[in-house]
Amino acid sequence: MVTPERVKEWESKYLQPWISKRKERKNKFTTPSGIEIKTLYTPLDLKGDYEEKIGFPGEYPYTRGIYPNMYRGRIWTIRQYAGFGSAEDTNARFRKLLEAGQTGLSTAFDLPTQLGLDPDNELAYTEVGVVGVSMFHWKEMDIVTNQIPLNKVSTSMTINATAMELLSMYVATAESRGVSPTEIDGTVQNDILKEYIARKNYIYPPEPSMRYAIDIIEYSYKNIPKWHPISISGYHIREAGADAVLEVAFTLADGIEYVRRTAERGIPVDDFAPTLSFFFAGYTNLFEEVAKFRAARRMWAKIMRDMFNAKKADSMTLKFHTQTGGAELTAQQPEINIIRTTIQALAAALGGTQSLHVNSYDEAVALPSEKAAKIAIRVQQIVAYESGSTETVDPLAGSYYVEWLTDEIEERAWKIIERVEGMGGMMKAVERGFPQAEIAESAYRLQKKIEEGEMIRVGVNMSYEPDWIGTTEVFRVNPEIRERVLTRLKKYRSERDQMKVRDSLNALRKAAENPSVNLFPYVLDAIKKGCTVGEISSTLREIWGEYKEPIIF
Repeated sequence: MVTPERVKEWESKYLQPWISKRKERKNKFTTPSGIEIKTLYTPLDLKGDYEEKIGFPGEYPYTRGIYPNMYRGRIWTIRQYAGFGSAEDTNARFRKLLEAGQTGLSTAFDLPTQLGLDPDNELAYTEVGVVGVSMFHWKEMDIVTNQIPLNKVSTSMTINATAMELLSMYVATAESRGVSPTEIDGTVQNDILKEYIARKNYIYPPEPSMRYAIDIIEYSYKNIPKWHPISISGYHIREAGADAVLEVAFTLADGIEYVRRTAERGIPVDDFAPTLSFFFAGYTNLFEEVAKFRAARRMWAKIMRDMFNAKKADSMTLKFHTQTGGAELTAQQPEINIIRTTIQALAAALGGTQSLHVNSYDEAVALPSEKAAKIAIRVQQIVAYESGSTETVDPLAGSYYVEWLTDEIEERAWKIIERVEGMGGMMKAVERGFPQAEIAESAYRLQKKIEEGEMIRVGVNMSYEPDWIGTTEVFRVNPEIRERVLTRLKKYRSERDQMKVRDSLNALRKAAENPSVNLFPYVLDAIKKGCTVGEISSTLREIWGEYKEPIIF
């Protein structure tokens, strides 16, 4: 049996004499989250018994995974995030990704779509189709999904402030093909809290925005049962500069707020909680990332059981998508990003993800080229089928270091969640600027470590080669697509029944004025009548106004 005395004996007899002759690489070893790492971990570092802290996969506390046999049954969904230019451009990329081995769609929308602006709005002109597909009318969704069976392929849509409009377009498209809303499967991000915290693509003030988000959850669980009506997203929190601990804490605190607000409508937790999903980043520090995923899964199970009295297993299981860390990609020597994303993908697999996107190596330079996107799929396939990481469940379980680090991340994250709850929940914390300030401070610490060389970035502060040319193919969106999009917008408006458009927007306006009314049926009706994203958003702006972020710093 290992005892504290035996560890001290080893340190004095073996470790210290060795270090005195051969200095270590640095004075202090820490994870990117600032958690100090010891030289050695032993059974003395484990806390609690096996059943309480680790358990078995497929049962509470789900530390080891939400399914009993995990990837021995099926591999995670290979879901590459894509979208650019016009609907035709994105459809072509989707079909090539599916041919290359992608198993689910993940759609990127341009900034005008995300912010409720039609492509002919003067504020939208230069951004049409640049960072995602332009999606202003339901018939554009029909083009994006051309020759893709909506009752067989799962689709994820990264959209928040206009999530209801985009999901309505998907429903309208499915119905136009004879596919019932009960048959479609996928996810709409719909996480407005993280927009205020990190990403900043919001339109309306927090309270009506929260109503909008909960309306989608309520409508979906009743009418689109296979759909995940929200993807509670830590990814953007991490990309804004948060460390792994803050990512877990703020994401789960957001989740608590959404569950609380939905339950306040009188909807039983076990009716809607199984449809909730999460979205995390996968960064390069392999062990911290694996521990982060395991801690988050255990914490969410405890939150749902103890805070919300959930009874169903599906209500307590944290189902999550992972995207590899975009902020860790480097424009310098971009090809070596393939190595980074491979480690990040492995961390996601070892951490038990249900869905995965691997960033393309050229994304620090431009939108992914077709070649780079295909390599990203191959990274997933190699991790899945060649690495051995999927042959047994939670293969790092029992590692003294991983189990200690899982506990450490959990303990630190609980303290932050307690602070948020002490402020009255995440909405109140956002209004006070607490998460924003914490993320900014974390981002500053991280950047300082990189600039001072304490945190290595190969190609940036180590092995930097100013004359590196590389072979990166830079992908650019064809600027001519803007005119194609504008021409179709004009055509759609000319062909619709203007009186039906007016009536549907008037009905939406009245519904928005009444907080007790669910908006989804009114937005869906407006979409089917031919209204555009910009027209619907303008109607809601009239009632709710626009949010102006307070100056915090």
